[in-house]
Amino acid sequence: MPLIGYARVSTEDQTPLPQTQTLRSAGCAEIHEEQASGGNRARPVLARVLERVGRGDTLVVVRIDRLARSLSHLLEVVERLEARGAFFRS
Repeated sequence: MPLIGYARVSTEDQTPLPQTQTLRSAGCAEIHEEQASGGNRARPVLARVLERVGRGDTLVVVRIDRLARSLSHLLEVVERLEARGAFFRS
């Protein structure tokens, strides 16, 4: 059951380092970083991660707002993970 980390920052002057350190400490061997607005649902790195996640994998984020900025988007992502037999952890 691999733990797959996803770290997102909104602007170029922010660093994902604190998130990636926390994700590594949580046991994520694979971490994907993205610089994009949370309000933008069309995030290419997140899309690739969601396609890559397989049965038994767990997508891990430091905080829920790093993944989704609205409840509807969060539910959409979690439903996609469940359809693939994967899990979500924040």
